[in-house]
Amino acid sequence: MLEKSTARRARPGPLAIGTFPTPVDRVEALSARGSDLWVKRDDLTHGVYGGNKVRKLAYLLADALAQGTRRVVTAGGAGSHHVLATTYFGTRAGLEVEAVLVPQPRTPHVLDVLRADVAQGLLPFPVSSWGAVPLALARRMASGARLVPVGGSSVLGSMGYVSAAHELAAQIREGALPEPDVCVVALGSGGTAAGLAAGFEAEGMRTRVVGVCVTPPAWALRRMARFLARASAHDVGTPATCAVIRARIATDDRFIGPGYGHRIAAGDEATLLARDAVGLVLDPTYTAKAFASALWHVRARRGRHILYWHTLSSAPMAPLLAGGPSETSLPKALRDLAF
Repeated sequence: MLEKSTARRARPGPLAIGTFPTPVDRVEALSARGSDLWVKRDDLTHGVYGGNKVRKLAYLLADALAQGTRRVVTAGGAGSHHVLATTYFGTRAGLEVEAVLVPQPRTPHVLDVLRADVAQGLLPFPVSSWGAVPLALARRMASGARLVPVGGSSVLGSMGYVSAAHELAAQIREGALPEPDVCVVALGSGGTAAGLAAGFEAEGMRTRVVGVCVTPPAWALRRMARFLARASAHDVGTPATCAVIRARIATDDRFIGPGYGHRIAAGDEATLLARDAVGLVLDPTYTAKAFASALWHVRARRGRHILYWHTLSSAPMAPLLAGGPSETSLPKALRDLAF
């Protein structure tokens, strides 16, 4: 116990790379009688590239720099927001950034992200499938790169969302919104949902996290999120049993559709409603599926106060693309990642 608490005290504080607190808005047009919808605007965590990765990377990059790291490597799909965020913030912190990239369905957004990766200085290593990722990462780490976990999801990365839960609790105390019964968030690598669950537990809130699975197998996403939630709770001195975490964090696997990166009809509907009612831009991979779940919770009256936690950057892509390649001038190995 002494060694663990000493390690926590020695951990560097997060980099000051975000703008907090992010606002919360009530969505009158999409609320229902007896069930209102709120949005936590983590799209506004940074003016150039926001979203949920900013909070995680503030901790992960601070730790890498404290360890004397010069080069980091991570992994993600061709259109990974995590890879782009790691590249943007990592290079500005003085780090070289590498990433193992995996194919995903082609959309204009995926191609823009690939182009922005290159424009921001990413050194990409394309592979044919997720099964090839571990070996590719091992090779980069053997060459001296420090691993940034996929999605920024580790106990350390989840601290960004433990802090976010405290931020939300403060907004509730200030009267910005009522305490949510349910907090709906996209669930991929699990760190965002896990950190929120651990933070809500530490605050003694009643809010239950619903992680909306974006890829199969749902059982693996659920297990990872609950493992990280319990480990994160212990890390901040809030021991939680497995039963407590199971009650705190649930998963919704009804919106996966054909798989990672594939559009679904409910997501398309959610995208239009979010645009027209809130002015939010959703992506088909994560936020369209999560917002579709949030709308279902409101329509089904699964709580008086439903909070949707928006995790996609709303900043324009143009500044990130400046000076980078056009779609046709992307290396063929990168173009082929978007199938």
